[in-house]
Amino acid sequence: MVSTTSSGPSTGDPSSPVRTTCPYCGVGCGVLVSMPDGPGGGVEVHGDREHPANFGRLCSKGTALGETVDLDGRLLQPWVDGRQTDWDGALDAVAQRFGALIDAHGPDAVAFYVSGQLLTEDYYVANKLMKGFIGSANIDTNSRLCMSSAVAAYKRAFGSDTVPNCYEDLEQADLVVLTGSNLAWCHPVLYQRMLAAKKQRPDMRFVVIDPRRTSSCDGAALHLPLRSGTDGVLFSGLFAWLYDNGHADAAFVEHNTQGFDETLGLARFYTPSVHSVAEQCGLPAADVEAFYRAFADTARVVTLFSQGINQSSSGTDKGNAIINCHLLTGRIGKPGSGPFSITGQPNAMGGREVGGLSNQLAAHMEIADPAHRELVGRFWQTTTLAAEPGLKAVDLFRAVEAGRVKGLWIMATNPAVSLPDSNRVRRALEQCECLVVSDCVAETDTMKHAHIRLPALAWGEKDGSVTNSERCISRQRAFLPVPGGARPDWWIVAEVAKRMGYPGFDYASPADVFREHARLSGFENRGERDFDISGLATLDDDAYDRLQPVQWPVVAPGGTVARMFENGRFFTANGRANLVPVTPRPPARYPAQAYPLVLNTGRVRDHWHTMTRTGKSPRLSGHVTEPFVALHPHDAAEVGLRDGELATVISTWGEAVLRVQVSNAQPVGAAFAPMHWNDQFAACARVGSLVNPACDPLSGQPEFKHTPVRVLPYRAVWYGFLLTRCELEPQLATYWSKARRYGLWHYELAGEVAPDNWAARARDQLCGTAVDAEWRELYDSTQLNYRGARIIDGRLDAVIIIGPGYNLPPRDWLVALFKKQRLEPTERARLLRGTPPRGERDAGAIVCSCFSVGANTLTRAIREQRLQTPEEIGAALRAGTNCGSCVPELRRLIVDAMEAPGD
Repeated sequence: MVSTTSSGPSTGDPSSPVRTTCPYCGVGCGVLVSMPDGPGGGVEVHGDREHPANFGRLCSKGTALGETVDLDGRLLQPWVDGRQTDWDGALDAVAQRFGALIDAHGPDAVAFYVSGQLLTEDYYVANKLMKGFIGSANIDTNSRLCMSSAVAAYKRAFGSDTVPNCYEDLEQADLVVLTGSNLAWCHPVLYQRMLAAKKQRPDMRFVVIDPRRTSSCDGAALHLPLRSGTDGVLFSGLFAWLYDNGHADAAFVEHNTQGFDETLGLARFYTPSVHSVAEQCGLPAADVEAFYRAFADTARVVTLFSQGINQSSSGTDKGNAIINCHLLTGRIGKPGSGPFSITGQPNAMGGREVGGLSNQLAAHMEIADPAHRELVGRFWQTTTLAAEPGLKAVDLFRAVEAGRVKGLWIMATNPAVSLPDSNRVRRALEQCECLVVSDCVAETDTMKHAHIRLPALAWGEKDGSVTNSERCISRQRAFLPVPGGARPDWWIVAEVAKRMGYPGFDYASPADVFREHARLSGFENRGERDFDISGLATLDDDAYDRLQPVQWPVVAPGGTVARMFENGRFFTANGRANLVPVTPRPPARYPAQAYPLVLNTGRVRDHWHTMTRTGKSPRLSGHVTEPFVALHPHDAAEVGLRDGELATVISTWGEAVLRVQVSNAQPVGAAFAPMHWNDQFAACARVGSLVNPACDPLSGQPEFKHTPVRVLPYRAVWYGFLLTRCELEPQLATYWSKARRYGLWHYELAGEVAPDNWAARARDQLCGTAVDAEWRELYDSTQLNYRGARIIDGRLDAVIIIGPGYNLPPRDWLVALFKKQRLEPTERARLLRGTPPRGERDAGAIVCSCFSVGANTLTRAIREQRLQTPEEIGAALRAGTNCGSCVPELRRLIVDAMEAPGD
């Protein structure tokens, strides 16, 4: 556990590092932040060795946090109707406009859309205002998009939204089943904890269930590349097979569960044999049976599931199919066992605790339960508590488009990029009568539609708490001064509530909010509700500030529970867990001739959500520099595409232009595209515009993993790239993407019309004309080939290379030249060729982001030093020794280098 030295918001004492938590994924890593040069100087970020989530480890994103805390692009003052104003004017405008809409049309005419990026205290105040006093449950969260199916599955099975596991279970398990989770990239610190455990216990095994061969397969004993959408079939088959082969825990089923007969009957009906399962899932029967036997023969099994299960129109059923197998075998509530849903956002769990989803009340209580409504209403001293569930995310924006929701407040999220069918979302935002957006970023795809813009604090400035995937509450502490007019989200919401005339919002600090949140969790809670942190309700400000990471429930001061359901009792009326009958349902399909491929969306290793934070980091932009679609070689050949070309990806809902990656890791008939790119970083790469908005009927979670698409070549007249020290708006390019690199911006370009004079266009584009600029240029009479370089005071300022085809010189050597204060004559001579002079080596594309080690450097070292393991590479070049996310790529480079002929 952690003892802290921070005393709340701080301007940064260089002699006293501040303990806080990482703002990225749901692992909830602890970080130590210091500013050795004092406020205004550089920020150093290190993993906190005392934090129980990561014990000092950080992934590439966490390691690069110091590169993301500048004020570039920040929203620092309130704006109303296009004019800057003060806080009184902005808050009055929100209160008056929302109040008028409520008076005219009722409380359901307004809504909040919030975020797992909020702190628990922010979430609590927003939920209290909407559900408790405005009187509508129209508050939903972007966590609806990542883990709401797991919430619904847990509630159906356990009677409560209770994650039963802790991280130690992943280390204590003898078999870890990763299903719908690329843990190596999306939660790399946990993946590295598992690999470390496997080194200690070599008999420990991993099974990966995923249509793609991802980096998580690197350490797996078995990979099951099942057909997209058939997870429910696989686990229903496992349930029936376990029972029919004598692997059920009969005593546990009899005394601790209910619903067995119907659940078994449906499982047998839909999955009568291993061969039937294999045929439906598109797998070899031998591999299915090997998985089933491994599950049956291993006492300690954790099934870790994430977005690949949740983001489905049948995600809740898939989650219950997994949970059923653990209940059948009694593998829950024991060390190294259980169905473990891992969340995507840093405070998705905190949002669940305070009722951030539209069908919940605070403290894990239910809107549908009259007793819960009465209790919460009495605690908040309100008579206007929402009486029925509100609109879930996709339906909420449909209601905005239809004019039923007329006022919308969006906090700390970017739905114009992240929601499915994002073109429709943009239409809704454009016609919303009153759109309020509170965020720390001045220009996002969502913010440009806002009538009222409210500047919120960012990570490093705000103060409060978050809860990670293992129910561990940690403090997020400020170490930077408050910039401009930015304010905490909880304060902004509370001030609006007071202006609307509502009592109960006179909070002086986040500690005030936290204490009320903790009191509510224990209010008339006699053990029948899972979420209870009443043991923290009496913390004074100093104790809150020094709060150590602690897993809930915390019923008494100092008391905590790491693993739930150890006594075999659940939060249903009779204490028995529900075995839930599952009918496996296929995803929505459209005519195969029109849309022959299935699009799966997800993350890349080094970027996060819509890139408003990670896009600032040169380190994180070096691994994947532009948006892409990955295709199997067969599918690429079918439409005449080659690796590196551009393609148009088309669905019923939209289209995007993406770079093609041809990869055997993709199954035939499937495409993969990351979700990160927005209009600030690319011209036409919003993958959300493609995504099927079909939702799970129980959870409301959309079908991000299965969208029917077709892929066509994008044939431009010219292709190019631009490396420049100045940020600019690309001219003539119908396709462009940009990435931040050290000291420069990297643009990839393509266009459907070429200019008459590339030289004149290039000189005009590149930030005007410097008196002392030196230009080197090469172009032909066709004007389809142009290469230019601009040098100022001997230092490279810009390079642009244009050609009629997509095969252009490598970028990485040219990128490296921007670090030099003066170019050598040999380097000047090779600039327009884009290749290093003899004797100088190109490091190649970045593989290890933590230490900026390129592929060519790694390949040469592997060959010249005969390096045979990632550990040997780490000893020689440090690559792979920090977060470990690049280790699977290092293994592939070793194989490729040993198989390929030398230079």
